[in-house]
Amino acid sequence: MNNENIVWHQHVVNQQTRSELKKQKPCLLWFTGLSGSGKSTIAGRVETLLAKLSCHTYLLDGDNIRHRLCADLGFSDSDRVENIRRIGEVSHLMVDAGLIVLSAFISPFTANRKMVRDMLKHGEFIEVFIDTPLDECEKRDPKGLYKKARAGEIKDFTGIDSPYEAPVNPELRIVNHNIDIDTAAKQVVDYLRQHGYIPGRSIN
Repeated sequence: MNNENIVWHQHVVNQQTRSELKKQKPCLLWFTGLSGSGKSTIAGRVETLLAKLSCHTYLLDGDNIRHRLCADLGFSDSDRVENIRRIGEVSHLMVDAGLIVLSAFISPFTANRKMVRDMLKHGEFIEVFIDTPLDECEKRDPKGLYKKARAGEIKDFTGIDSPYEAPVNPELRIVNHNIDIDTAAKQVVDYLRQHGYIPGRSIN
């Protein structure tokens, strides 16, 4: 597509204005980890805790996105890249709107996560690695996907016959094994508070 005649229009109301109205510093919390690691569950609990603090948020979940925005995509390598690219673009717009965005996706490849990080300003992308052992994820297997993958019914399944490139230097690493969801979620909220994304308000 030829973009030479398309110019980005700068509006009077900008990200700073929106952020000041919401009394928060917008960012993208990018939850990554194996299927069954607890990404969506933890992200959902974080959003609940942030709502109690009157924060303005939006949660993007992998399965939900594939119902509408990415319904035309499959699971080939190229489709996975495009899936993450679209999520990154939507997240970028939401961060520009002044929101704290929570995105829960396996996103197994380092290059794809970097692609999204590069869409945002410095400090707006917070990589949250939900580090759960593969054997534990298989035990949980909430959707029965590992069972199908082991039986050969699903091809290119991350962790089984497709690699997962774990983050080397994530902003936050949560070992989601032998801890409860509240403990995991509070680690994320504490990070946001300590780094000035949200005021130092306590949760009732």
